[in-house]
Amino acid sequence: MELTLSDQQIERYSRHIVLEDVGVNGQEKLLASKVLIIGAGGLGAPAALYLAAAGVGTLGLVDADQVDISNLQRQVIHHTDDIGRDKVTSAANKLRAINPDVTVKEFHLRAEASNILDLIKDYDFVVDAPTTLRRSFSSTTPASWATNPSPMPASCVSTAS
Repeated sequence: MELTLSDQQIERYSRHIVLEDVGVNGQEKLLASKVLIIGAGGLGAPAALYLAAAGVGTLGLVDADQVDISNLQRQVIHHTDDIGRDKVTSAANKLRAINPDVTVKEFHLRAEASNILDLIKDYDFVVDAPTTLRRSFSSTTPASWATNPSPMPASCVSTAS
């Protein structure tokens, strides 16, 4: 991996860099990593905010819903001005504002058995944080998601073999 941190990145990520278990090498790995977040609501929103702030290089957001006023008390990434907008667009704009180092990819759709393998194929890690239990694809092996969605919300699964 041939990334080199800029002076601004060294300052931005200084609290990570001083940690013995992270350092410059670890921060460069974070910047090179890709995480897919299924759900831009109550569980996915705070995960996305923290991952963007930490410097995860690519975040994919999957959600087909629009921001509703009833979302605002628990989905902290969305604001009153976002009501009626796609959740993915609302969240992506906030993530880009928090950290311009992060690439945000928007998927305005529901994660389903028919598309889950296509969605996860380019990501290192998946945060499965749907609004309802029925939509969760958590499992010990991502390949089984297409046939066996589990009722376990807000889980994280590595796509590495």
